[in-house]
Amino acid sequence: MTGTFVLVPEAHTGDWVWERVAAALRRAGARVCCATLAGGGSFASADLETHIAEVLRQVDAAGERVVLVGHGYGLLPALGAADRRRDRVVRVVHLDAAGLPEDGDTALDVLPALPRPESGATEVPPPTRAEWHRLGSTDGLTPAVLDQLAARALPQPAATLTQPLRLSGSAARIPRTGILCPADGSTIDRLRWMASLGDPRLSLLTQPGNTFLELPTGHWPMLSEPDLLAKALRQAAASEGESLAMPPGHVPDHLRPFVLEVPDRPRERTKHVDLYLPDAQEARPAVVFVHGGPLPAGIRPTPRDWPALTGYASLAAQLGRVSVTLDHRLHAPGDLERAVEDVSAAVGLVRAHPRVDGDRVALWFFSGGGPLAAPWLSAPPPWLRCLAANYPLLEPLPGHGTEGDRFRPAAAVRGAGDLPVVLTRVGLEDPMLDATVERFLDAAGECGIEVEVVAAPHCRHGFETLDHTAEARAAVREAMRRVLGHLGV
Repeated sequence: MTGTFVLVPEAHTGDWVWERVAAALRRAGARVCCATLAGGGSFASADLETHIAEVLRQVDAAGERVVLVGHGYGLLPALGAADRRRDRVVRVVHLDAAGLPEDGDTALDVLPALPRPESGATEVPPPTRAEWHRLGSTDGLTPAVLDQLAARALPQPAATLTQPLRLSGSAARIPRTGILCPADGSTIDRLRWMASLGDPRLSLLTQPGNTFLELPTGHWPMLSEPDLLAKALRQAAASEGESLAMPPGHVPDHLRPFVLEVPDRPRERTKHVDLYLPDAQEARPAVVFVHGGPLPAGIRPTPRDWPALTGYASLAAQLGRVSVTLDHRLHAPGDLERAVEDVSAAVGLVRAHPRVDGDRVALWFFSGGGPLAAPWLSAPPPWLRCLAANYPLLEPLPGHGTEGDRFRPAAAVRGAGDLPVVLTRVGLEDPMLDATVERFLDAAGECGIEVEVVAAPHCRHGFETLDHTAEARAAVREAMRRVLGHLGV
């Protein structure tokens, strides 16, 4: 590759974080410039435009054929500069940067991990040594590196987080490479699945020429794996990596047929809730199926019409229980509270239905909806007879701005008492997700709470539409048998 890398740092840091990566790139023959974004103190009046101007100075000094790399917050000033130097920037690299900023977005809109400035404050204090995990996973960082982060951190000017990014559309025509860090919750498979949902923000990334790479580390690869990051940056400059594009005619995983052949059942639809009624006319127990997330708003079909959810609901109704699917508003990591409110409202509607025995209800959570289970685990109401979860995420992802124990089932399970818990665990799981399951099971064991585990060792996340095998069919039937058994008839 001929040209120059311009490296733009994460919030609260500076050009020093790139020292080892820059040295490795230079040893490989590359030219490197490292942006120093204005920090606090006398620079407290800086805003996003100030940082864009600083990146523009680096781009202009670098000449032509610039590969512009933005880490976390640094992606916003990088995109702002790329938009104004379309003739110089040949590729933009998103380094473990959540979201895809668009015109009018602020850093706080797309990066939930960033702390909100206090009212009237001109700057945000840097994280303490114990708080760096809030910006993203610290996997791979030694105690000495964490000490260095804390010692060299800078305040972040508040206006850099609140001023909207202005883009003309030029940056959209520049090829992109995403370098993802799985320990921080980002993988190519997960991003490809999100793109298959039709998220308009991700549609740009499926275009030809855009590529993706993974590094086995947390949010700070320039500190934990500088040589691997330098190699990945050279690969990005050479347009290497995987594409998110799907082949023509591809059916997204979540829209494939349910693993069991279950006759369709009539539904009673009220607002965002569907009830599947059994043939019996007397009041019956109910199972409420809660989909995962975060999912982009506006996707079609919505989750309550996905084959896995309609399949489970039809099966439970066929077996004589009222089944419920719903659409909740977990569209971003910060939406957990309102998603819980949506589930609570659905449960209230269901329990008041004349065909439902309101004193016998089960809640069944899937995938990224796992954190929503925590409020019911911590203080189970008397009508909750069973709580189930399939291949769940059981704590919020690192760096997604969710602190405290309200949405951490491993902490909430201490209050579960004798509530039956049924967990379907797949063997071919994302290690990061499975680690949250392991921590939950350890916490339950310490409290003396028995979790009924339905093991599916050869099945994948979302196996109900991915793995049409005898093991997958058996896992669905066994989980259903256990949950319905706790409800009675």
